[in-house]
Parts: sequence; structure tokens; C-alpha cells
Amino acid sequence: MEVILLERVAKLGQMGEVVRVKDGFARNFLLKRGKALRATADNRAKFDGMKAELEARNLQAKGEASKVAEKIDGRNVVVLRQASETGQLFGSVTVRDIIASFEADKVTISRSQIMLDAPIKTIGKHNIAIAVHPEVEVSVTVTVARSADEAERINRGEDISTRQEDQDAAAEALAAAGEFFDPEARRDEEEPQPETATEK
Repeated sequence: MEVILLERVAKLGQMGEVVRVKDGFARNFLLKRGKALRATADNRAKFDGMKAELEARNLQAKGEASKVAEKIDGRNVVVLRQASETGQLFGSVTVRDIIASFEADKVTISRSQIMLDAPIKTIGKHNIAIAVHPEVEVSVTVTVARSADEAERINRGEDISTRQEDQDAAAEALAAAGEFFDPEARRDEEEPQPETATEK
């Protein structure tokens, strides 16, 4: 289906361009959301009449979007989640969680503006693009952590997957285990066991 774009659509074209798209994409997305018109002779004439108004509205929306972009560009939001020792989340961080984090800072963003291809499933810093307007895109950082303290360490650049304290604790545990158990004595106890198993 051929459509006339009423606004810039990423990876498709600029306002006023006539583009060919799949019928389902045109019906379910472009036409439904008012981003395009069917490319008929009547609609081409209608678009020519609306062009000046659409461009003025686009400039105004772009100006407002630029103000929002300045507020959020480069911002870091923290999302706390439970996770395993390896850093895998029990669940995931979705677009809804990112919107909620921004709402806590009194910034309103819609779902369609967040460019998140797949939910976040690991602890760490994740860069995400937000298109506050078809022509205005900014980058924000989402820090996913188990606690506020861990989020601070991640933001400082520490590698939380192999913390020094954990390594020290493991070394101490090995040293303590060596004091309590004599490896030679354990071997003597284990030797008769295979013989009794063969007798049976």
C-alpha cells in the first residue's frame, strides 16, 4: 500500500513523502495513529492543503520535545531488582519500569518513545535511546542493581560480578577449611569404602 507520511517516521521517510509499505503496517500502525494517509488523488490534494499547518505543528512539537530532551539527555535512572549471584535478574526490566522511574522524577514519557528491543535481564548499566519526537532522540542510562549501594558501585565503574570482598571471604574460608581437615586422614577413611562395596 502507498501512503503519504504526515510526519517523519524512522527508517521510512520524511513528512510529505509517498512510501510503499506492507498493508498490515499501514492499517495497524501508520493510518491508525494518524502518521499517514492513503496515497489517493483526494488525499494528495488534502495533504497539500494541510502541509503548512502540519509543518507548523511539527516545529512546535519539536520545540517542546527539545525542552524535554534537555531534561533527560544523559540522565541515569536506577531500577532495583532481585537477582542471582551471577547477575541474572529474577524477571526483567521492561519499558513500563523505565517509564515508572522517570515518573518518579516528574518526567512523562510514553511507551512508544522508548527504544528497547528486548527486556533487560542482567544487572549493570544499560544505554537506551528515547525518541521524544521523530526528529529528537536522546540517550539515557538505566542502572539495574540489587540495592542502592550496589547501584552506586556500578555507577562508579566497579565490577560487581567479582567483588574483592567476596574473593577475600572465599580465600579465608579455604584457609579455615584447611586447618580443620587433615587431607591425609580423609584419604585413609575413604579407602576401605570401595572394598566394602565390592564385597557386596
